[in-house]
Amino acid sequence: MSRSIATVKPGLQTCVQELPGREGFLEQGFPLSGPFDAWSFRQANLLVGNDRDAAALECQFVGPTLTFEADMLIAVTGGDMSPELDGEPVPMFTTLAVKAGQTLALSFARKGARSYVAVSGGIATEPVMGSRAVFHQAGVGGRALVRGQSLPVGDSTASELFTIPEAARPEIALDRCWVIEALAGPNDDWLSDKTVDAFFSSDWTLQAKSSRTGLRLTGPEFQFSEKALNKSPDHGQDPSNIVDHGYPMGAVNLAGQTPIILVNDSPSTGGFINPFTVASAAFWKLAQAKPDEVLRFRRIDRAGAAALRAEIDTKTRREVLERA
Repeated sequence: MSRSIATVKPGLQTCVQELPGREGFLEQGFPLSGPFDAWSFRQANLLVGNDRDAAALECQFVGPTLTFEADMLIAVTGGDMSPELDGEPVPMFTTLAVKAGQTLALSFARKGARSYVAVSGGIATEPVMGSRAVFHQAGVGGRALVRGQSLPVGDSTASELFTIPEAARPEIALDRCWVIEALAGPNDDWLSDKTVDAFFSSDWTLQAKSSRTGLRLTGPEFQFSEKALNKSPDHGQDPSNIVDHGYPMGAVNLAGQTPIILVNDSPSTGGFINPFTVASAAFWKLAQAKPDEVLRFRRIDRAGAAALRAEIDTKTRREVLERA
């Protein structure tokens, strides 16, 4: 019997993702992609005995319905989409042993915005440019799932059942205000000192017009420094314009008066300033934030960002697993 998964209902842009993503192709216009919430993604893989970076499914806002065509282990982590197996509720952040013919159904995201489904052996789609990660908008590595699609699954001998203790799980609450760790730079000197301070002390609302390419924010108006107001013509007309340069992942890209956080499927270069950069360890919060929720930015430095990343790394290791 083939190890595969049948897509009964695709959900909303359910995609195969893999870490570290599609490395080495930024200069050709291909983003890294990969899972938006790497913390939940890695924990799902650990629960089913995979390498923590193996290919798995990312589900956003509305999850899929999947039928398993062989016995395997599965796990659902991340945002709460009320998973059910053959119509019965099942726990999240816990290994589930499924039999051939059983069906997993995920619903609307009750808490958070994105869930992750891992299966023992990993999703075994064909790599494209070295990765199985899907860049849906361009169809690189495939596209979002469609009804009737079959997903191949790799071989696995995993059989043990585990759970992730509450203290090691991402804290995803209902209608929360998210505190997002961010660093000043690289272009914070193009803003007035007052505006830099205001960025870290204001409420920012996540717009519905957001995606894995960028998260648009609504908040206070930006004021610019003399450097932006009295620049050479080659930098462009608007104060937020600058000679084309590289964009770091997580950059808060300022297009006029609209800040856009550049995330997994974002462009890597352009002609707008990036006054702030979200720490990579805070990406999981961006992934789980819903439109109209509030973001508040907490200023940290590089050492603080490294410490946050190390803390999450300790919670995505096999040592954190408890037997179910």
